[in-house]
Amino acid sequence: MLDPDAQPPLAGITVLEVGAFMAAPFATMQLADLGATVLKIEAPGAGDPVRATGPFVEGHSSPFARLNRNKRSVVLDLKSDAGREALLRLAASADVLVENLRPGAMRKLGLDHESVRSAAPHLVYASASGWGQDGPLAPLPGLDIMAQARGGLMSITGTPDGEPTKVGVPICDLVCALYVALAVTAALRERDRTGLGQYIDVSLLEAGVSFAVWEAGRYFATGEVGRPLGSAHQSSAPYQAVRTADGHVTLGAVTPKTWAGLCGVLGLTSLQDDPRYADAFTRHAHREALVAEIEDVTRGWTSAELVRALDGAGVPCAPIADYADVFTDEHLNRRGYFWDAEHPVLGPVRQLGSPMRFSRTPAVQGAAGPLLGEGTADALRAVGYSENEITELTARGSVAPPDARDREDPA
Repeated sequence: MLDPDAQPPLAGITVLEVGAFMAAPFATMQLADLGATVLKIEAPGAGDPVRATGPFVEGHSSPFARLNRNKRSVVLDLKSDAGREALLRLAASADVLVENLRPGAMRKLGLDHESVRSAAPHLVYASASGWGQDGPLAPLPGLDIMAQARGGLMSITGTPDGEPTKVGVPICDLVCALYVALAVTAALRERDRTGLGQYIDVSLLEAGVSFAVWEAGRYFATGEVGRPLGSAHQSSAPYQAVRTADGHVTLGAVTPKTWAGLCGVLGLTSLQDDPRYADAFTRHAHREALVAEIEDVTRGWTSAELVRALDGAGVPCAPIADYADVFTDEHLNRRGYFWDAEHPVLGPVRQLGSPMRFSRTPAVQGAAGPLLGEGTADALRAVGYSENEITELTARGSVAPPDARDREDPA
């Protein structure tokens, strides 16, 4: 039962984000959703490059307003001595710093873990990068598609003999971010025992390789290398999309009960006595012949008819939804997954909900992505800067207040 007086799980934790695009911002969004105060450190002028990524509404980036919800924007020029000093003072009173600059960039600024640790030995410092902080690839730029390529994901995605295909979302960026958030929460728990922070190194490459559970099981056992299988499972069948009269339906009948249910629905009970289809692994070895027999029947059904019949028989299945279907889905709406975050210019901004549901302390539903620099003065005041010092730093360009353009009435 939700407790209206309970604080979010990470209430009282302050996180500094020195990030851009995806990995660090998505990681800190998770922490902000859990109640951490996230100060998003941005460069003067343009800020996070995602602010310049469309589509735009009233001149504001729609992706930015979602990816950076529940955060405060603090504009510091980290190339200036005063800007670096401000970050060190913020770090001394913060709990976590998350960055995803190229390895070596924070060291050049004098803001790497070793430099910051002397001012903040309690700080949990996490770096997300393409290839990790050491090793021969470390100096190279690494984007999500490169991590999917080097990490093997593109070798098993798509259809046999098809063009190289990446996963449809930036999966290495996103899972790297989730590992960062998990590692940060674990390091905070360890700090409760020791009082000490530590350094966390998470790469897109290793995050992507960590998905290869089935592929590793096969390769290290038999030496067999995984290949693209379209929508099919790596070792069990039937577990894939099958054709219908008006599209496709995904189904998974890999247990004895669901296999019998599928055969019953489709009128293919004779398949249960076929030794080629004795179990899910054997069926996979004869998958092409099996799926051809299944599709001879399912091509005569509409997707809706097939889903209805399989649901009735307890066979796992689902239609293939596009995102117009997903973003208006009755089940998700009934569960209150989508919610609206307020933005000072755009008004309500529809958000993707947090998948983490807590019985007492729900995820935070606060504001949409912040205006550039809107939290700068408050953050500096909180670590002891006077009004005169803030004014002087602003005049020198070391920090920046909110961009006046962000506050203009769009009307």
